[in-house]
Amino acid sequence: MKAHTRETQASMTPEKSLQYLKEGNIRFQNNLKANRNLLEQANDTSEGQFPFATILSCIDSRVSAELVFDQGLGDIFSIRIAGNFVNEDILGSMEFACKLAGTKVLVVLGHTSCGAIKGACDHARLGNLTALINKIEPAVAAVATPADEALRNSKNLDFVNTVATKNVEMTIDNIRERSEILKEMEDKGEIKIVGGMYDIATGKVLFYE
Repeated sequence: MKAHTRETQASMTPEKSLQYLKEGNIRFQNNLKANRNLLEQANDTSEGQFPFATILSCIDSRVSAELVFDQGLGDIFSIRIAGNFVNEDILGSMEFACKLAGTKVLVVLGHTSCGAIKGACDHARLGNLTALINKIEPAVAAVATPADEALRNSKNLDFVNTVATKNVEMTIDNIRERSEILKEMEDKGEIKIVGGMYDIATGKVLFYE
């Protein structure tokens, strides 16, 4: 599989781009890989890059977007931060990726058993991590159940995963609210903004469309 060119990127639609990611994830789940020469792709992209997708995911070592979606060099912009939330710098990176570099789909990818989400559920406090956790805690507060405070912590994985889903939803809302550029592109059908959840046990990504 060749690296994307200006022409192949231009031929991608938001729907087609999302389908490419879905197909790549199916290959990953079945331990298959597209036939690509990464060294050749490195050479082909040395003078320019034309990725079709931008993916915001967690720093978790088990959730590499390139592997999860079976993509090669020059295919996607990968933005990673614990808890996959957005701030001004990440929004700026997304605007560059979509408006200037031409990606057609923007994915916010959470994952099950997320350590950052667990920390937010437990209201962890530790150095600079405290400020990061504070940005995720609104998702904890937004999950109404379980009412029993004893179950609203990292020991309850169902609660953790529910909060992870809510965090993805709230992150997408934040993107639309805080970036006029991305919101306008989505409204015009130039990009698609979608959420997803990666299951660390199965390798499957469930998209929220």
